Parts: sequence; structure tokens; C-alpha cells
Amino acid sequence: MDIMSDKKELQVAALENGTVIDHIPSEKLFTVVSLLDLQHETNNITIGNNFESKKLGKKGIVKIADRFFSEEEISRLAVVAPNIRLNIIRNYEVVEKKQVVLPDELKGIVKCNNPKCITNNEPMLTWFHVIDKEKGLLKCHYCEKEQQIDNIKLL
Repeated sequence: MDIMSDKKELQVAALENGTVIDHIPSEKLFTVVSLLDLQHETNNITIGNNFESKKLGKKGIVKIADRFFSEEEISRLAVVAPNIRLNIIRNYEVVEKKQVVLPDELKGIVKCNNPKCITNNEPMLTWFHVIDKEKGLLKCHYCEKEQQIDNIKLL
């Protein structure tokens, strides 16, 4: 019997309840971990990176036991890694799949890159309108400066 054939796949425990974040571009995996503050999570977490992916070439995946994310947390994810997928698991079954897409508005997530914008000079939430989801174009509600999502700074 060939021992190697039994060891080809790493087995990761199935989630009873929780969230699987899939289709994360490999270069964005640790940004996603940081954005969701998972380094301080006490629940069981499995993080994998550089898995083969037909769509992305390489992808990352995160499994978090007993954790479900708010719409605001999901909006934060959409800013750095649009098109990731969340699989909601209950009793070992996928009960819901959510495609993460950029919302129409981002509040308190992105910093305006206009130094004269009121949001950079007063203690207030930033507010952006997503004016082109395909191109990743945002427009500040207050100063109307447009910025590319690739050049943003998260708050």
C-alpha cells in the first residue's frame, strides 16, 4: 500500500455553523483577515492561501466557526475584494450563498483623498457614492472628488 496516496489532501474539519469566505484573491487574503479583525477572534479559524482556482489562478479561503458577518462588515470586504463569496453554514449545510458586491454607498469605510474635504478636517463619517461599479469609481458626497477604488485608504 502506498502511504503517499493517503496524504495528498489536507483534511480540514467541516464547519457545523459559521461562515466560509471563498474566492479571495490570494494577494488580498491578509487584508480580508485584518479588515474583519480575525486575528483577535477566539473561535476556530482556518485560513488557506494560494489554492488553485479556475477563476482567479490562485485564491485564498477563510473558514470561521460560529461567526456571521453584518452587512457593514461585508461592505468593507467588497471595497478590497469584490466578487468574493460567503457561504453561510448551519448544521454542516450551506444554507445561504452571498456574492459580495460593492454597495451603492460607502459610509465610514473609505478615507477621502482630498485633504481639503470636510471629512478630513472635522470629526465626521465619510460618505461615498459608488458611481461606477465596473471601474471601481467612487465620489465623495461632500467635496465631490472622484477616486479609484484601487487607490483608496480604508479607515
